[in-house]
Amino acid sequence: MHMDLGQRLEAVGDHARSESFDVFRQHLEPAWIDAALKTTGTLSLRRRRLPAESAVWTVIGMALLRDRSIQEVVHHLGLVLPAEDQPATVTGSAILQARDRLGEEPLAAVFAQIADHWVDRSADQHRWQGLRVYGVDGSTLRIPDTQENEAAFGRPKSGRGRSGYPQVRLVALMVLRSHELACLAFGRYADSEVTLAEPLWSKIPDKSLTLIDRGFISYLVFQRLRSVGSERHWLTRAKKNLTWTKVKHLGPNDYLVEIPISKSLRRKHPEMPPTMPARAIRYQRRGFRSQVLLTSLLDHTAYPAAEVAELYHERWELELGFDEVKTHTLEREEALRSRIPERVRQEIWGLAIGYNLVRLEMERAAGKLKLPPTRISFRHSLMLVRTFLLVTAWASNPANLPRRLEDLHTEVALLVLPERRRQRSYPRAVKVKMSNYALNRRPQRRG
Repeated sequence: MHMDLGQRLEAVGDHARSESFDVFRQHLEPAWIDAALKTTGTLSLRRRRLPAESAVWTVIGMALLRDRSIQEVVHHLGLVLPAEDQPATVTGSAILQARDRLGEEPLAAVFAQIADHWVDRSADQHRWQGLRVYGVDGSTLRIPDTQENEAAFGRPKSGRGRSGYPQVRLVALMVLRSHELACLAFGRYADSEVTLAEPLWSKIPDKSLTLIDRGFISYLVFQRLRSVGSERHWLTRAKKNLTWTKVKHLGPNDYLVEIPISKSLRRKHPEMPPTMPARAIRYQRRGFRSQVLLTSLLDHTAYPAAEVAELYHERWELELGFDEVKTHTLEREEALRSRIPERVRQEIWGLAIGYNLVRLEMERAAGKLKLPPTRISFRHSLMLVRTFLLVTAWASNPANLPRRLEDLHTEVALLVLPERRRQRSYPRAVKVKMSNYALNRRPQRRG
């Protein structure tokens, strides 16, 4: 019995959609999703049109396919289980119910699995002087302007009263040389980045160097990094008002110093020593004022001052990573999609997973070319992944999908960026003047 053209197209489409995620299966094993659902008690126990596993991919797909509605994401990725005499579609309300049943915990667990299995391996492959290189910094994400989101996360103030959107504050631990997220913490806009970062420090492995913005300077954190584990080093830029005592001259503008610890901090934490040893390196780039770096890398022979100063500027890779998430992955949209706090948290984890999956694919392509992952274009890699998920997997004959998947890896490998020009300067400045129109203060509908 022969199928008509419509049946054949549907059969090809079903197979293609089932293979759409082959581009990510080497990085995200289905068993990890099952384990996360079982651990959090969210595994679907009865047959649903959109089971928990599909809900996980729905949230990840929302990040990867930002230009598509959530219903289109579900449809294009073939996430709806077929039912007898019913089309493979699902309503928007059913998608929301599936997301609410899922919650945020399974997504957080899947993110942790990727970080433990792949991200740590990435940091191990791109060492500096035998040390894994990480960075810690914070940023914010806009979320829809609803009463629930404002109550849960708050919003910043502005010169015109209040900002247009509530915001989530987040802090990330990133592998700087591959831009992969190792750990993530987020909370209210009013929360301190230093407070949000507290659970991140314990995730930093041995034999590592973490580049830290000077806003995160904390002697308690530095002491814990030093006393727990082995060779957990830090590097930061000194604040202008910081004082220390020079102990030993190590080289030109390179000193071993002791930083006094305040009595109030020592009363709260008796384990803190009276002084903390550190290394102070003064350096200057052409066209800039001189700066002082502080670090726990005390061996000036193993870690030359000039190389330490050059490495510090890799801290900016974390800012570039935030830009990849907010400008490219989110397509410069004003805010995330979710209109209630529980879904906002879930969406953030999906966004982090989707970003890491693209970055892991880029690292795989860079490895074939023996280039650092930062030499591959994130923007164009993301566009290729979207094209594969939306078009190629649908249009290809099922027998040709393995070859098309290999073609995708080849195309990503061709998106090589030129080497960084180290001496370029981009002073921070406002590029677009704010509107003269009054802020819209009309109450927003509930979502």
